Amino acid sequence: MTYAQTTPPSAEPLTLAEIKVHLRIDGTDEDALLTSLIATAREHLERETGLCLITQSWRLYLYRWPKDGIARIEKYPVRTIDAVTVYEADGAAVEVPLEDHLLDGEGRPARLWLKSPPTPGQAMNGIEIDFSAGFGEAGADVPDTLKRAMSIHTGHMFAFRGVISPDQQPAGIPDGYERLIAPYRSRRL
Repeated sequence: MTYAQTTPPSAEPLTLAEIKVHLRIDGTDEDALLTSLIATAREHLERETGLCLITQSWRLYLYRWPKDGIARIEKYPVRTIDAVTVYEADGAAVEVPLEDHLLDGEGRPARLWLKSPPTPGQAMNGIEIDFSAGFGEAGADVPDTLKRAMSIHTGHMFAFRGVISPDQQPAGIPDGYERLIAPYRSRRL
């Protein structure tokens, strides 16, 4: 199972103005850096939790259908299944009709059931599931706890801006960050 982002989020959960208020910055000299640190904080939080904060599109590649017939999607929250494609042995794409499918997009992991999915002929990545996931289109749709975690993380990275270059961020995690994101982590046994 492999994931590839097909459409990135159109906005960030935190605006430049919000982070400047949080850090008590008035000038515009650091705007480009702050904008990049906001994106870094979001990407880190999404990697750590499996969440998609702002709506974005993804493609899940599978080798075969699970034995129980339910494809599990580790991104959260899944809003829509946009397309399911199965590849035959000769590489021909077969679009799977989505009329008879069930999606539990709020479950973790999300679960997709299709009535009669065709068996892939390709040995690798024979199944592609295109889906959209995220809390919504704007930062107002993202839980405040996650925005707070991003704020303190962005502030932490900003504090170490002269020591650690932006391409090496995140260099560390601030105190309290783990407690804020803990309820959103997927637990495994």
